Amino acid sequence: MDNQPSVSEQEGHVASVVSSEVIISLKKVSKYFGDFQALNGIDLDVHTGERIVICGPSGSGKSTLIRCINRLEEHQEGDIEVTGVKLDENLKNVDKVRSEVGMVFQSFNLFPHLTVLQNCALSPHWVQKMAKSEAEKLAMEYLNRVHIPEQADKFPGQLSGGQQQRVALARALVNSPKVLLLDEPLGALDLKLRQQMQRELKILQREVGISFVFVTHDQEEALTIADRIGVMNEGKLLQVGT
Repeated sequence: MDNQPSVSEQEGHVASVVSSEVIISLKKVSKYFGDFQALNGIDLDVHTGERIVICGPSGSGKSTLIRCINRLEEHQEGDIEVTGVKLDENLKNVDKVRSEVGMVFQSFNLFPHLTVLQNCALSPHWVQKMAKSEAEKLAMEYLNRVHIPEQADKFPGQLSGGQQQRVALARALVNSPKVLLLDEPLGALDLKLRQQMQRELKILQREVGISFVFVTHDQEEALTIADRIGVMNEGKLLQVGT
């Protein structure tokens, strides 16, 4: 039944509320870089409210896969639909998808000359055309969600790696995306902080109710975060399951 938890709420586990609705669909998707085939006939459905983790060794095609979902890379074969919109040569379709899909990178990609608050308010103000005061109010709401409102007036260089990652999450979430793509977002953190952020990501995903596609090479991290895990190697999606 729609909107029922995919797994029981067990101690130490935060279950997603997963719908039967497919929010991302990939059918026979292939991607080439010259003669090198980075993705080989990928089939994958991601459901609304689901946390799916793509796991595999370096060079297996994990990051290329989610970059194709956000059209940072263009696939050559197969079909990709995100939020019901087909990714093709129609640039309006690409813009629509990007407005509904957030992305968080391992490198944070924060603007060093802007404060934390300005980083998070930038897109609502300039892209969504909100008044500056309204955009900053919304940005503060998400800084509260990731538990760093006291850092709002600091610059990224004044923050720890964990704090910068929280800012990157808040900046991605402030646009209320339907899907959040995370490309090894915790890889630069030490073990203790990485484990803390894994727990907090699950809680945050449940609170905001969006779909996560999370890329990692860490099998333990995949098991900790995922409702389902997809295993990749040499451009192929070998297995998907709980």
